[in-house]
Amino acid sequence: MSNQNGNAYGLTTLCPIRNGSLSVAAEGCPAEASFSAVTRYHLQNLGAADQSPMARVPNTYLCRFYVLDDVMYQGTPARYDTLKSSYLVFTSDFHGKLEPWLQGMWNAATESVRKIWEHCVGFDSVHDANGFIEYIKKCQLKTTFFFNGSTDDSLADQLKSLYLKQEFSRFAFDTQGKTPAETQQAFRRFVQRVQPANPDGPTWRPGQSHLS
Repeated sequence: MSNQNGNAYGLTTLCPIRNGSLSVAAEGCPAEASFSAVTRYHLQNLGAADQSPMARVPNTYLCRFYVLDDVMYQGTPARYDTLKSSYLVFTSDFHGKLEPWLQGMWNAATESVRKIWEHCVGFDSVHDANGFIEYIKKCQLKTTFFFNGSTDDSLADQLKSLYLKQEFSRFAFDTQGKTPAETQQAFRRFVQRVQPANPDGPTWRPGQSHLS
């Protein structure tokens, strides 16, 4: 199955983390902390929901980072196995094509991208968006069972739909017991306020995780 499903794309990457450790303490990590531990520290301090740098990346449905230290048992029958290094695993579902989305990720979150990948093998040669795109493509795995769990619309359209659902529920609650004429007038004011045809606002924020 392709990484592309309609307008949605499923990205999975495994980026090897350098073996070794810090020679001096830095950024909340003690000296002698392994590069995989430092990478995990950066991930744990990224921020969540709309505070995440990934909330700034256009058309991102969802994403996940984690550090894979080992696989232990693999195959049939299961046998003990180990990896030669830890891996930074990065997965994301987004709207559109891979290269433009990665370009948008670099442009929107350059500092965070550098911090997350700085201890990965070969990332020291990445200096711009084109280099980042090529690096991610080298680490990319084929997604064998990609299912888009949302609609096929852009992120802006989906956020607008969530906002309208929320606001219409409030409208229905607030107009309980009103006369038809009062309800009609209230609905006209509702439409003027929420602007259903305008995906740019008012709307939910990217990364918003609860009702406002």
